[in-house]
Amino acid sequence: MSVTAMARVRRPSVRRSRRTIVIGVTAVVAVLLALVALSIGDYPLSIPEVIAALFRNEGFATTVVVEWRLPRALAALAFGGALGTSGALFQSLTRNPLGSPDVIGFSAGSYTGVLLAMTLFPGSQLGIGGWALGAGLATAFAVYLLAYRRGVQGFRLIIVGIGVSAMLNAFNLWLQLRAQVNVAMTASVWAAGSLDVIDWQQLRPALVALTVCAVATCLVAGRLQQLELGDDAAAAHGLRVEPTRLGILVLGVALTAIVTAVAGPIAFVALVAPQLAKRMVGGAGLPLGQSALVGAVLLLAADQIAQHALPQAVPVGVVTIVLGGCYLVVLLLRGTGARR
Repeated sequence: MSVTAMARVRRPSVRRSRRTIVIGVTAVVAVLLALVALSIGDYPLSIPEVIAALFRNEGFATTVVVEWRLPRALAALAFGGALGTSGALFQSLTRNPLGSPDVIGFSAGSYTGVLLAMTLFPGSQLGIGGWALGAGLATAFAVYLLAYRRGVQGFRLIIVGIGVSAMLNAFNLWLQLRAQVNVAMTASVWAAGSLDVIDWQQLRPALVALTVCAVATCLVAGRLQQLELGDDAAAAHGLRVEPTRLGILVLGVALTAIVTAVAGPIAFVALVAPQLAKRMVGGAGLPLGQSALVGAVLLLAADQIAQHALPQAVPVGVVTIVLGGCYLVVLLLRGTGARR
């Protein structure tokens, strides 16, 4: 066997090894960051004390860690993972790094559902979740139909989504202006994207729903890789292109809607995480698992900055907007330089 042939044989195994190492390191970083998040606050604890409180009843330390801090840390990890996965799904479908649910209007649609539930039909958290999912899916179908021209092209989907997002943001503002003062104030805080009020009662149903979505994502991962080859190649392999694309679209919207229903629209995590994951892992396509891990680390880190690194605590969505905005500027500048 020639040297060139041996190199070609070794290359896939090297990529797999690199991906495994990167995923393992990212997972370790996520666990360490979670332990740090559980240890710092008004009642500081050491890492050994945190671990002891998690596995043994340590009195007040267990209350602080398990009841107060753990739901927020788990929410940051789970919601960041959901947003990272959703961003990877949409960016793969559109074949564009701007193909993110918060850019093409699906987050705004889910937030419209939350506002409608809060202003017109106040009820349980489950009701708000249903409205967020329903409005997000309605927005997705509207964008899909408006972008459909003998199939859906990624660039057209993004442009239509940006227009729909602008209209929904205006409608959301009108709803807040028409709402009662207490509802409008609650909605405004929700609009920033916050993990401040997360508790076990809110988190448990969200984790169940996200687990179902995670299983569904694993089932469609192979079909998504076929779509990344192009519509013609995917169809030649027997894949029903448009129904598959629509199903993945619904799954991505569901991931975003669940997060929006509980924490509000947290921007830019879905935009940034898949691209960082791709640069870390390498190879073709967007890695779903690594995108989820990077999204989890990003949101948990942003939440710690929002709580402890600023003169005054702010909603986590404010931090992600600042960091994501800087990333978006760099992305656009690099794109402009490439075209020149």
